[in-house]
Amino acid sequence: MMSSWHVRPALAAEVEVLAAVHALCFADATVAGPAWSAQAIADLLSLPGVAALMILDGDQPPGLPLGMALIRTVVDEAEILTIGVIPDARGRGLGAALVQACVDRAASAGAAALYLEVAETNTPARRLYAATGFEPVGRRANYYHLAGQPVAAMLLRREVGAGGTA
Repeated sequence: MMSSWHVRPALAAEVEVLAAVHALCFADATVAGPAWSAQAIADLLSLPGVAALMILDGDQPPGLPLGMALIRTVVDEAEILTIGVIPDARGRGLGAALVQACVDRAASAGAAALYLEVAETNTPARRLYAATGFEPVGRRANYYHLAGQPVAAMLLRREVGAGGTA
């Protein structure tokens, strides 16, 4: 039986929920930086062009979302600021669904390109982004400090909207 998850915009009033999901998604200090606080998420959501998305499982009783993303659009470029799926829900296609929701959001906001950064050591995330059309366009040495070690960030890009495939 196919799951009935769905992605929806998160409300500014849901910052505590977003922070709780972010903490679960980024608990592994070897592949992710520290989780963002509710205040940090609220501050981002107060900026123009920033939106939050949540993925929920329609087959389950209401509870914590299975994943979340924050995306920012400025003129014709968009950036996924953070994106994650809780560990217990990984490997079921939710990450790809969230990425597609970000692509759709960027396209509807008029962006021609969507960017994101990922730790060079985060192989599962890099595989997901490659499978969803992102290509490397840059590298930032020592961008992250994961488990006390400097790690480079890969800058990835994909086209969206009229200039690409949404």
